[in-house]
Amino acid sequence: MNSDNRTAGFWFLALFFTAFVLFLYGPMLVIVVLSFQGSEGGLTFPLRGLSLHWFGKLAEGLGVVDIGAALRRSLALGTAVMVFTVLFSVLAGLAFRKKLAGGNALFYVVVASLIMPSIIVSLGIGLEFRLIDSGIKWTLEALGMTPALESYGTALGLFTSALGAHLTWTLPFGLLIMFAVFNRFNPAYEEAACDLGASPWQGFRHVVLPLIAPSIVGIGMFGFTLSWDEIARTSQAIGDVNTLPLELQGLTTTVTTPSIYALGTVTTVVSLLVMALAIGLARWLGRRQQGAQ
Repeated sequence: MNSDNRTAGFWFLALFFTAFVLFLYGPMLVIVVLSFQGSEGGLTFPLRGLSLHWFGKLAEGLGVVDIGAALRRSLALGTAVMVFTVLFSVLAGLAFRKKLAGGNALFYVVVASLIMPSIIVSLGIGLEFRLIDSGIKWTLEALGMTPALESYGTALGLFTSALGAHLTWTLPFGLLIMFAVFNRFNPAYEEAACDLGASPWQGFRHVVLPLIAPSIVGIGMFGFTLSWDEIARTSQAIGDVNTLPLELQGLTTTVTTPSIYALGTVTTVVSLLVMALAIGLARWLGRRQQGAQ
């Protein structure tokens, strides 16, 4: 199409789209640029030199906050959320391929967590686990298990309440993706495998799983990235430790150097690496699938 024939409406929409992209990604780009300032740099422009000075300061630590420990906790939690999201989404997708008693109600219950305010979900899960704490302590006291009662802390934790809170956010996305995948899945492949003598497990392993593998990679990417930067659902449900996003949120009121921008850049790079790895793996699986056909 010749640019001379483009209407004023086209240029207006092009300008609007450009403004939208700058509004969406501009803040992230600004943070990345400011994180590479020299030792005299501040929190705003103009840029004072270019260096890795503030990344070095970040490696040394930011006050009493152990960034390394928070990073490891976020990576561990994100990995656990990714695994459970993939597992439950695939199993639920397989279950919903057939008529399931109470399936509609179950689906609405799962998806309802998407429309609930995240902080309310976090508060509810935190309250639930505090009630569990009370029940456990009452039981230990009733049984006379004083040493166990004295050593017991709380059921709130990284892989208990925090994991459950994150799954309320990631599972609906994974389930919706699997519904879309199996809605387009041709059951003739499974029938052919069955006719050739394959058991249901062999049919799933050698036929279904390779066909849905790229989508599973996508679900895993969603699970990790959604967990990696989640704050609201974590805040009231994690107990006495913090993930990296919570530490970052707290540092915004105490750190007054570009070190906080360096931390933001590191977290962004981790997210981009996970996305690049997932996209590359999905493309490789897709090419392998086409080659097999």
